[in-house]
Amino acid sequence: MHTDQLIASFRSAGQGQVFSFWESLDAAGRAALVAQAREIDLAEVARLNRTLVLKTAGVAGVDLSGLTPAPCTMLPENGGDAAQWSAARAAGEAALRAGRVGVFTVAGGQGTRLGYDGPKGTFAVTPLKGKSLFQVFAEKIKAAGLRYGRPLHWFIMTSHANHEQTEQFFAAHRYFGLDRARVHCFRQGRMPAVDFAGKLLLESPGSLALSPDGHGGSLRALHRSGALDLMQSEGIDTLSYFQVDNPLIRCVDPAFIGFHLLAGSGMSSKMVPKAYAEEKVGHFCLQNGKVVVIEYSDMPLAMQRETNPDGSLRYSAGSIAIHIIDREFARRMAGGADAQKPETGNLKAEDSDPNASLPSSSGFRSQVSGFPAAAAAALPFHRADKKIATVDAAGRPVKPDKPNGVKFEMFVFDALPFAQNSVVIETARADDFSPVKNAEGVDSPKTSKEDQMRQFARWLLAAGAKVEVDATGLPAGRVEVSPLFGYDAETFAERWSRLPAKPAVTEGLYLE
Repeated sequence: MHTDQLIASFRSAGQGQVFSFWESLDAAGRAALVAQAREIDLAEVARLNRTLVLKTAGVAGVDLSGLTPAPCTMLPENGGDAAQWSAARAAGEAALRAGRVGVFTVAGGQGTRLGYDGPKGTFAVTPLKGKSLFQVFAEKIKAAGLRYGRPLHWFIMTSHANHEQTEQFFAAHRYFGLDRARVHCFRQGRMPAVDFAGKLLLESPGSLALSPDGHGGSLRALHRSGALDLMQSEGIDTLSYFQVDNPLIRCVDPAFIGFHLLAGSGMSSKMVPKAYAEEKVGHFCLQNGKVVVIEYSDMPLAMQRETNPDGSLRYSAGSIAIHIIDREFARRMAGGADAQKPETGNLKAEDSDPNASLPSSSGFRSQVSGFPAAAAAALPFHRADKKIATVDAAGRPVKPDKPNGVKFEMFVFDALPFAQNSVVIETARADDFSPVKNAEGVDSPKTSKEDQMRQFARWLLAAGAKVEVDATGLPAGRVEVSPLFGYDAETFAERWSRLPAKPAVTEGLYLE
């Protein structure tokens, strides 16, 4: 669409204020504003204004009718069927050996809450070597590829705020030993903010107020980037999904993959039993025969505190943002079957693109700007009233002290009710979940490093090593195990048993 036509379309939609300062912008400023405006689906904005912004009096809360706890497959040590777990593991391992599995990390966040200036994935998290989150995942992915004889593709969703830094970080570290052709970075989509009258807000005279479209936008980004088509061409039909802040995650879990595949599921999930009633995690529930996640903020405390006859929590299955997603299910949720393709097709790394400052290392399109509007996604958008920096009628900066507008975002777990045969399996918190979210206190770098060391100590003790630990299982001295030595209890025990001389477990022990 020509620039004049683009501006006319905004004016026709009642959003002409976006170009209020057009005459005062230089050529570069105009080009930047046009590039942002091309990201906006005006029909989608109009629909969201009708349904989420302007009908506030009629907006109902989350529907809690008919909720029951979702059925979960428990670990063998908690009553699950050991034979079923063994069969699931075998199925998952077969899929890995066949090259059917890819890894997908949502990594659009910055380290701001950690007091760190940079992409969160570049933040140092391990207790001895200070490896970044990205390096921890890279070593786990590499180790799994070596074990199953098929190197895995790794898809990483960045954001406009950190895309270039992320690609530069991987290049500077030579992709941590991975084949760079199998590491694919692409940007998350963005959504515009509107005021309470539904008018698009400007962050400055030459830029819109844009923000990431939520982790649910990952499914649209997979499609729009060309990642789903690449997966199809590579024979990948199963994606292991997780968020970037959790170094304890088993990026490649054969049993989880197997449960998903054996059930013929569109999307499957891991859960951990809640530590206490008010723990701030979502709740896996069943509603109208479908698995749903009810956020802790949407479930009344009385429901969160309900107990079974034995005193255990009734709604105990906590969501930890770990999923397995079928490729074609992701395509359907992204509106991919009907979405228009980019006018120029999927770009190669050497192709020029005026909207992309860096090409994708994988050779497919690494940004969302410039795409025609895709078909409407099935995932719903959620409204969030926020304090949004903007400008006044004269173009002067305005920093509000109370919410002045609405941001829109999608949640990936909202896809679960659309999935056939959705599976929820239990995982041990100590083996899969210790996120780095806060600078101090709960879910901080300190707690995550300690949880990593507790895991290493458990592996060492199980393998017969002498380890001095406290009452919580924390070893007396700092230790660290590279995933390339062992990425779970089984692979660690195999490698440890082959050591000709077992090292003493003392301060500073590092195994790779």
